[in-house]
Amino acid sequence: MATVVLNSVNVMSQTTARRCFMSHLKGLANAGDSHLSSIPKLSVRRWSSLPGARWFTCGTGARFMSHGAAAAVVGFMANAGHFQRAEMATRIPQVAEEEVERDILERCKGFMSAPVTDISALRERKGEMCTRMEMLIMETQAEFCRALEEVDGGTFKVDRWERKEGGGGISCVMQDGKVFEKAGVNVSVVFGNLTEEAARQMRSRGKVLKGKDGKLPFCAMGVSSVIHPKNPHIPTVHFNYRYFEIEEEDGSKQWWFGGGTDLTPIYINDEDAFHFHNTLKEACDKHHSQYYPDFKKWCDRYFYIRHRGETRGIGGIFFDDLDSPSQEEAFSFVKSCARTVVPCYLPIVYKHLNDSFTAEEKDWQQVRRGRYVEFNLVYDRGVKFGLATPGSRIESILMSLPLTARWEYMHEPANGTQEAKMLEVLRNPKEWV
Repeated sequence: MATVVLNSVNVMSQTTARRCFMSHLKGLANAGDSHLSSIPKLSVRRWSSLPGARWFTCGTGARFMSHGAAAAVVGFMANAGHFQRAEMATRIPQVAEEEVERDILERCKGFMSAPVTDISALRERKGEMCTRMEMLIMETQAEFCRALEEVDGGTFKVDRWERKEGGGGISCVMQDGKVFEKAGVNVSVVFGNLTEEAARQMRSRGKVLKGKDGKLPFCAMGVSSVIHPKNPHIPTVHFNYRYFEIEEEDGSKQWWFGGGTDLTPIYINDEDAFHFHNTLKEACDKHHSQYYPDFKKWCDRYFYIRHRGETRGIGGIFFDDLDSPSQEEAFSFVKSCARTVVPCYLPIVYKHLNDSFTAEEKDWQQVRRGRYVEFNLVYDRGVKFGLATPGSRIESILMSLPLTARWEYMHEPANGTQEAKMLEVLRNPKEWV
């Protein structure tokens, strides 16, 4: 879960890429879907739960929106020693969902790029979970990117990449914008055979894996994002949602979901913290009243910088190994969580868009970013595992690192300051809802 400096946005190259994408779609449409037309216009929605909330556009592909998507995916393989196992409720969601009924090709028109998997293959397997999850993460990427472009005025660089061992991804990065210093939203869809190291990591978490001829075919995918604003009064946000599937020797499949969303403010704002956590809680409560308190605690534990004795931010939710009580119910929960990303974050951005700040406040932001870097490179399982995994895309894995950060020797804010107040919250996590 981290970031590295990429080239500045090349508008012409992105425009060309999107034209090629649309040409590809039109070619498919002419082959048998002549009723499909141009890219749908963006709808407009207002999130007004915070004072200062503004209008912004949301993609029509869906109503929702850790970092490098490659890191999010390999994090599945690296999640040894996690703190608890996700338990699902027994509420039965409606299976006949819009994401199943709507045509795959029509939905792809709203994406930032063509999906990683060939569209014809997705249409043939539209009822399978791998297809449904890939469509969800592509829609999540597109809607969040468009919401960020609307507030910033900049444009994302869309970078497709392939993994020679199988699969690939789509990295969307906006850098040196008016509002965001670095904004990355990545999708990764990879497949192949698990390495022995990956299998060992999973078995250490209690997974019983029985391969055929020593091989364990897998498919893993995820969407992940880290946003670093310029203004120290606008928080950094991170989210990732992912799915993993392994085929065993008898042809049966093991599967699970993971993910979460968390906020890292530079200065504490109680109203912002309540809005962020309450939005996540409302999504969790649709499925089980215990999800939010359990996953909030898990988040505080996971994003803990042990050598500093403080958390990275004010948390949110975090869960992993979600495989019960049914695949449909687990997917429904993940979808609810993904759909909170825009409404839990964008109102906060708009609220503080024109806040003034001092040079001292900017310095404090740089110090806190240093802590962000420390966690990602020292503790984050996805980053550590990704850097050690053959075929991983380093640019995407390190996407979450900010452009700038600062380390001061023996830095400690003065008592009674806003910086000291922030540090107290990080050293003693609190309940916001």
